[in-house]
Amino acid sequence: MINNRKFFTLDEFTIKQLREFPQATGELSSLMRDIGLAAKRVNVEVNKAGLADILGEAGKENVQGEIVQKLDEFANNQFIGVLHHGVNCAGVGSEENDDIVVFDDELSNKSKYVVLMDPLDGSGNIDVGVSIGTIFGIYRRVTEKGQPCNISDFLQPGRNQVAAGYIVYGSSTLLVYGTRRGINGFTLDPSVGEFCLTHPDIKCPPHGRIYSVNHGNFFQYEEGVRAYINACQKKDSSNGGPYTQRYIGSMVSDVHRNLIKGGIFMYPGTINKPKGKLRLLYECNPFAFIAEVAGGRATDGKNRILDVQPYELHQRSPLFVGSSQMMDELESYMHAEPAK
Repeated sequence: MINNRKFFTLDEFTIKQLREFPQATGELSSLMRDIGLAAKRVNVEVNKAGLADILGEAGKENVQGEIVQKLDEFANNQFIGVLHHGVNCAGVGSEENDDIVVFDDELSNKSKYVVLMDPLDGSGNIDVGVSIGTIFGIYRRVTEKGQPCNISDFLQPGRNQVAAGYIVYGSSTLLVYGTRRGINGFTLDPSVGEFCLTHPDIKCPPHGRIYSVNHGNFFQYEEGVRAYINACQKKDSSNGGPYTQRYIGSMVSDVHRNLIKGGIFMYPGTINKPKGKLRLLYECNPFAFIAEVAGGRATDGKNRILDVQPYELHQRSPLFVGSSQMMDELESYMHAEPAK
């Protein structure tokens, strides 16, 4: 029988990459396969959420002061459980946990990686069937192998990520992850239960026609952001437009669309929340890493996101991420002299 299959599964792809580096230990490849396994388990529950007792609120708040959804808890437990049993991870920092989760056993202590994650981004949209997702960043630990990891392994600037990615649970289930060598996307084939390579070597177009922002907070934004939004609305064929606003309220979906089609995602600070709402370590840093490897850019409005030195696990940050030319245009407004 002749095998004329032209696609790679996630496992096959990671093994192929491993063979290109004889000195590699295979830990990162195994860790990615563990993340893929957890994503499959979460995907099953997302798809039957309306039929199972996992829709709605869990009756408590997380460390962010946000209402925890039942599916939030399920996703968090699945990822932590799979990563622990996979023995390729020394510990996890999650949006859903007050503190880091240290896998203090002999095998895990020998692992050289830690994972930071938002196990279920956009969970406020679960009850209305909007796409949601998982976001993760992987770091090489800075503490000595053989000992339990500690908070210093997690409080690293985003530029230290060795890999980052996200999963979209939507009309199809898509896992996108990248290392410094490139960004690749895998779509879950439910007939075989495998993630298959469908988006090789993703590149973010340098320009797009989509801007994503919560327009309801317009008057809470600083003057430069408001000026840029006004400019986006006034675009026409004579000045590079027209632009279209697309904002789902699920960061994974918004940023993924802009990564593929070209665009800019903005979550600025506001008068009431100058530090913004998004978490630096497990939302901003992974997307900034992916955007930069794909040819885009990401800042907090003043600094490159990946250069920010974190000081706490649940630190918040404004975020502007997207196509390089659109980011340049945004910054021309943000750095302009204030109108008198």
